[in-house]
Amino acid sequence: MHDHGQPHGPLAGFTVGVTAARRADELGALLQRRGAAVVHAPALRIVPLADDAELLAATRELIDHAPDVVVATTAIGFRGWVEAADGWGIGEQLLNRLRGVELLARGPKVKGAIRAAGLTEEWSPASESMAEVLDRLLEQGVAGRRVALQLHGEPLPGFVESLRAAGGDVVLVPVYRWMAPEDIGPLDRLLDATLARALDAVTFTSAPAAVSLLSRAESRGVLPELLHTLDHGVLAACVGPVTALPLQAAGVGTVQPERFRLGPLVQLLGTELPARARVLPVSGHRVEIRGHAVLVGEELRPVPPAGMALMRALSDRPGWVVSRADLLRALPGAGKDEHAVETAMARLRTALGTPKLIQTVVKRGYRLALDPAAATKYDGA
Repeated sequence: MHDHGQPHGPLAGFTVGVTAARRADELGALLQRRGAAVVHAPALRIVPLADDAELLAATRELIDHAPDVVVATTAIGFRGWVEAADGWGIGEQLLNRLRGVELLARGPKVKGAIRAAGLTEEWSPASESMAEVLDRLLEQGVAGRRVALQLHGEPLPGFVESLRAAGGDVVLVPVYRWMAPEDIGPLDRLLDATLARALDAVTFTSAPAAVSLLSRAESRGVLPELLHTLDHGVLAACVGPVTALPLQAAGVGTVQPERFRLGPLVQLLGTELPARARVLPVSGHRVEIRGHAVLVGEELRPVPPAGMALMRALSDRPGWVVSRADLLRALPGAGKDEHAVETAMARLRTALGTPKLIQTVVKRGYRLALDPAAATKYDGA
């Protein structure tokens, strides 16, 4: 199965967290195709608006100030919007307003809902794809135009960002609200894995997902720790600037692709994560230390967590002897028995497949067999 150019994907040896509720399978598949291990925890679920204040305000705003384009994304959401307006006695005003604007329907079901309300859509994509809707809007140009978007969860990662970047004035019509997931277990596991640095990156495709993770951390009393981990160690990768806002407001540095789509987000991780991995010349090999594996030359060697902890401790002081006591402190959940270091070290050497990468220094500890010619530039590291 190995192809000779690159026997492993750019994300092999890395673990990536996915917080998306919708389109998570697609994002997970893109990551796995490039070699990543994926931990998925939907940070959200979608529920009908209980408190309609936001929807009422958005509806009044559109009745008072006509949009140029209205995008209807779901049949259930569009019907819910018209019904809610009827309930407030402004249903007819809303329909009159929608009659006078360019109405785009995301697919046949939405088209049905629009026609049932006595309206006619201007256009609908053949594919039911929000990406196609976005392409059409951008081709026509949205600079200085007012675009109303009937939301049902995340319309498409980066949809709002792309329109705003192109100069559009985007008005959101929130027919549904994001809530914490009913089963908080997976989110807690993702949070624990982040804090333990068992993940190399966490991806966010919507601002509410980022808010949800932060608020869960806050309710568990670990928010400061989470913010520190995301800013120093675990990479926060966002689909675009709107998604990144909650994290940036909390002081977390984020990365996002230039095009606000899932494909470019995964490509960005494929360059960012390997670039963050430590590379050392050890015993005639190029050794790259990834999240849960070590690249020895071109060969990817998976290493268990205890071994990775030892490997990182040794590479923090490349070529220097690290004592058993120091290595014991680096082991996750280790007790006071230095024998645990020897056991983990034996397993690490087996996993690396090249035992001479790590030298035993009798009575003192262990060291990475750093190549002397290349070692000078690591002095004082």
